[in-house]
Amino acid sequence: MTTKVFIDGEAGTTGLQIRDRLIRRADIELVQIDPDLRKDADARKAAFAAADVAILCLPDAAAKEAVALSADLDVRIIDASTAHRVNPDWAFGLPELSPDQADRIKTARYVANPGCYSTGAIALLAPLVKAGLVPADHPISINAISGYTGGGKGLIADFDSGEAPAAFIYATGQTHKHLPEIVEYCGLDRMPIFVPSVGNFAQGMAVQIPLHLSDLPGDVGMGQIHAALARHYEGADHIRVCPIEDQDSRIVPTALNGSNDLEISVRGDAETGRVVLIAVLDNLGKGASGAAVQNLDLMIGTFADRDAA
Repeated sequence: MTTKVFIDGEAGTTGLQIRDRLIRRADIELVQIDPDLRKDADARKAAFAAADVAILCLPDAAAKEAVALSADLDVRIIDASTAHRVNPDWAFGLPELSPDQADRIKTARYVANPGCYSTGAIALLAPLVKAGLVPADHPISINAISGYTGGGKGLIADFDSGEAPAAFIYATGQTHKHLPEIVEYCGLDRMPIFVPSVGNFAQGMAVQIPLHLSDLPGDVGMGQIHAALARHYEGADHIRVCPIEDQDSRIVPTALNGSNDLEISVRGDAETGRVVLIAVLDNLGKGASGAAVQNLDLMIGTFADRDAA
């Protein structure tokens, strides 16, 4: 059976990558409209009506308008924007978040894709808070570096033209749009300090959370942290926890580019309890378009692990 999919915002970076992942699949038929009509409400509504699932690759305000435009139609929605990520009426599109999260995505009409940084941060922290190893009110700092494609067409053009610096830190005012979902899905009572940065590479991401284990309640060791993460992701198709014995190899943000995978490392000094949790992912893969396709497969009942997803 063929599933009809409309990508609203197909011309953007995330939309193009989703299209490239779907266009060669025999089980998917893409619903497309004339590029000149991509902002025409009637043409877009007709595309929504023709689709089984629509994927929104739009700014927040436009995504909300798209949901309203299609509300009376029999179409399911995956939203890649920030607009609906903490809305309780939407399923959060991180299947590995909990044992029942994939089932919620499978049956949902509305699914909100996670952000790229938040995918890494939540993957690292949520299992530890749930296991009681990290308190909900613990002071958390998150550092991250991403490829420049996460900044959209303007930033991509700056780097491609050589006008951007080799790297830069941003969002230091602590209002980054991914913070609310990190708080919500990690189960935190306290807003983390988040310091993202952009490097002179197109795709890839590394998210880091440092911890002084002596500041945690009880006698928590580095091995316990690693074991809790390993248990949580045991059997997961796209998230894996690296062996704790690997403490010396380089962490390369681009290592998983082109995949929908995420790797977790627990690095540090077990004796002094100074630990760094690290997640590596493709910001356009598991952090965006790959995650959307993974959620799409859950929603339409395609469970095969696809390298292209």
